[in-house]
Amino acid sequence: MKTRTQALAAAIALLASGAALADKAKDDAMLALATKSGCMTCHHIEPGAKGPDGLAPIGPAWKDVGAKYKSDKQAADTLTQIVLKGSNPYDSHWKGKASGLAMPPNAVAIKEADARDLVKWILAL
Repeated sequence: MKTRTQALAAAIALLASGAALADKAKDDAMLALATKSGCMTCHHIEPGAKGPDGLAPIGPAWKDVGAKYKSDKQAADTLTQIVLKGSNPYDSHWKGKASGLAMPPNAVAIKEADARDLVKWILAL
């Protein structure tokens, strides 16, 4: 619970710092969804943020995800399925940027429609 609270505080501080994203109402809604669904435990918005105990973050920063998939027309579908079903640790392409090896399946934590909305928001960052 402490990690989730710290992640939410960091997200709020980020928004308050002027590094806010485009639409505050949408940003607030997506950050609330991400926090409620447990996403903020492993992910940050901005690259360079530290994970638990000052280590590399468990998952990649969402701005890095958006940059990586910027020109991929299938990104929203692909990433939504990764959120719901998880990823293969042998196909990890975030080495050096994240300490986690794979995304666990999250279908029990988030509905598909919400996951799709969150992924589209992440891709627009």
